[in-house]
Amino acid sequence: MAANGYADPEKQKLLLEEHEEKHFMSSEMVRDIILGVSDGLTVPFALAAGLSGAEVSSSIILIAGIAEVAAGAISMGLGGYLAAKSEADHYTRELKREQEEIINVPDIEAAECAEILAQYGAEPHEYEGVVNALKRNPQHWVDFMMKFELGLEKPDPMRALQSAVTIAVSYIMGGLVPLLPYMMIPIAKEAMVASVVLTILALLIFGFAKGYFTGNQPFKSAIQTAFIGAIASAAAYSIAKLFRA
Repeated sequence: MAANGYADPEKQKLLLEEHEEKHFMSSEMVRDIILGVSDGLTVPFALAAGLSGAEVSSSIILIAGIAEVAAGAISMGLGGYLAAKSEADHYTRELKREQEEIINVPDIEAAECAEILAQYGAEPHEYEGVVNALKRNPQHWVDFMMKFELGLEKPDPMRALQSAVTIAVSYIMGGLVPLLPYMMIPIAKEAMVASVVLTILALLIFGFAKGYFTGNQPFKSAIQTAFIGAIASAAAYSIAKLFRA
């Protein structure tokens, strides 16, 4: 152990190599999957329930449902792409601004850097060396300011496309669940009962998994997710029945 209380650089490197953290997947991908599957399960489910309330045939419900899944997947995938693209554009604009500021007003940027370090409990005699080290490396300085002043992480260049594909595929996978009974059962009322049972079960499983992987209460998440889907389908069915009457 070194005199300053820290392991020597070689030992630190070995410790970091031995301590490999394992994560399920990125938070952005989890968010995209949750968004796609939750809407995919709920919207076509409500649509199918509403059309069942209007007493149309299973074939019509299936055609309308597949059309909605296709349109929804495209719409949500495009929305995910544009959202991720906007985040990347925002990062690029802020990066350019920080690069200009460390050139044009380095003293102000150094003071901001010192203020950030002071917020973490560092004393002036402790953070002065850090600030000087960052000033000697403009790229690291810009990275530090982007992360700790603005709270921005460098986006993955493939993020927008990955988000679009993940959301669209997740929506399709979720959307096909409530439509499966209509593919096999010709009588709409019977298909609707099977669709309700199957979709509620899928919502419970999905809600539990969502709660588990996001660190929330899995059982509570399962009940909440299923409840939302049930309310949406019940509302659609009731409205269709009301206008049908």
